[in-house]
Amino acid sequence: MKFTIIKMTEEVATVILSWTYDAPYDFYNNSMNEESMRELLNNEYYTVIDDNDLLFGFFCIGPSAQVPAGLPAGVYNEDCVDVGFGMNPLYVGQGQGFAFCSEIVTYVTGKFRGTSIRLTVATFNTRAIHLYKKLGFIKKDIFITEKAEFITMIK
Repeated sequence: MKFTIIKMTEEVATVILSWTYDAPYDFYNNSMNEESMRELLNNEYYTVIDDNDLLFGFFCIGPSAQVPAGLPAGVYNEDCVDVGFGMNPLYVGQGQGFAFCSEIVTYVTGKFRGTSIRLTVATFNTRAIHLYKKLGFIKKDIFITEKAEFITMIK
């Protein structure tokens, strides 16, 4: 599958904010509100379109990919580029995550040559953690918020 990466638009952000995931991934559901829309349109978000011109997912780079509670825990002190992934719920669990995330990692690696890539993932999301390990990420730090326990992974 071939993917195209473009900057986030308001039209696509509206669609993404309406996505709903089944439990336990409903943790990642968003709300359609001004704050969420501003976040998706802050120039740190990108859209991933598949070869059928369908919205496959999105990703963000930089502080938007960090979980704020990790800041006081010091998990983001290392100089890395942070990346966050979001896959269209229609494609979750269909074995396409490796191609999707590989495309994004390749894009980010090309854009930030020589800089390590860091991601943050909820520890209950074992499916994603397994995928990230296959992509070459290694577990780094762990921290706990009111909602979940998280780990950072670095490549």
